[in-house]
Amino acid sequence: MASQDWVEKDFYSILGVPKDASEADIKKAYRKLARKYHPDQNPGDPEAEKKFKDITEANSVLSDPEERQQYDAIRAMGGARFTAGGPGAAGQGAAGFEDLFGGLFGGGAGRHSRGFNTGNLPPEFADLFGGFSTGGGGFSTGGAGYQAPPQRGGDRQATTTISFAGSIRGTTVGLREQNGEVIEVRIPAGIRDGQKVRVRGKGSPGSGGPGDLMVTVHVTPHEFFTREGDNIRIHVPVSFDEAALGAQIEVPTLDGRTVRMKIPAGTNSGRTLRVKGQGVKTSKGTGDLLVTVDVVVPQNLSKEAEEAVRAFAAATAKNSESNPRTGLAAKARL
Repeated sequence: MASQDWVEKDFYSILGVPKDASEADIKKAYRKLARKYHPDQNPGDPEAEKKFKDITEANSVLSDPEERQQYDAIRAMGGARFTAGGPGAAGQGAAGFEDLFGGLFGGGAGRHSRGFNTGNLPPEFADLFGGFSTGGGGFSTGGAGYQAPPQRGGDRQATTTISFAGSIRGTTVGLREQNGEVIEVRIPAGIRDGQKVRVRGKGSPGSGGPGDLMVTVHVTPHEFFTREGDNIRIHVPVSFDEAALGAQIEVPTLDGRTVRMKIPAGTNSGRTLRVKGQGVKTSKGTGDLLVTVDVVVPQNLSKEAEEAVRAFAAATAKNSESNPRTGLAAKARL
């Protein structure tokens, strides 16, 4: 991103956090705003889409310690950058490069005009000196006529947030460049929160070809389904009689359908039952559906139901297994 772009955008205001906000505060603010303005929650709303992209861009910079430091420095300097002088501005173009390379190498260009070696330079500067000659002394690049090999451009980083449904089924998101270009990023089905997607050829330019764009994908949590690896966990309430006597019940799955599963007689609350092949589908396989049983105790009993419960209690009073606290004192000894 250009320094001028950073000067003109107040990422702290966009996320609604102070300049000394911690990484945790930035992450919390981003997730809250991303959930509010996500395109899946605001279909056909261009203002929400723009707001979401601004939020994502701000988080991409402020969540990276190195980029945040550079951003703060550029904002503090007002976006200072090197410019070469135009025709007729004697010495200005050279002065611009002297400032740049002097800062990098510890002196002005004149101090490095003889015997200079580009072996330790970053690729973008090594390319600059490939085959360069001043006509007197000049830069040494390892031999007469030597040309530095083409260097591939660096990778760029970006982040995006998708819905839980998008992570399960796969989706496509559009990331807008500063020049207005929109890069389409295909998110594969089954992607996990925090995983990265590579978009080839959309990184920084280089003489050997552009680098790639690495997009970190965040997934908005679901209120019912919880992902554990490629397994999906759900909590399903069952009545006391279903847990005690056993039952066949229907439970929802990721694809919107329901499947029948057996509740064994004597099932305790908190027990987890497994339904094979009803988890997340990826290129490597399919996970399972983990069903945690929650036994629901009725709150308002009719007179007949209360009498039935009392009769049940009396009928099981002599059974040691009917007391769920048997042996508890022994376990509690220090």
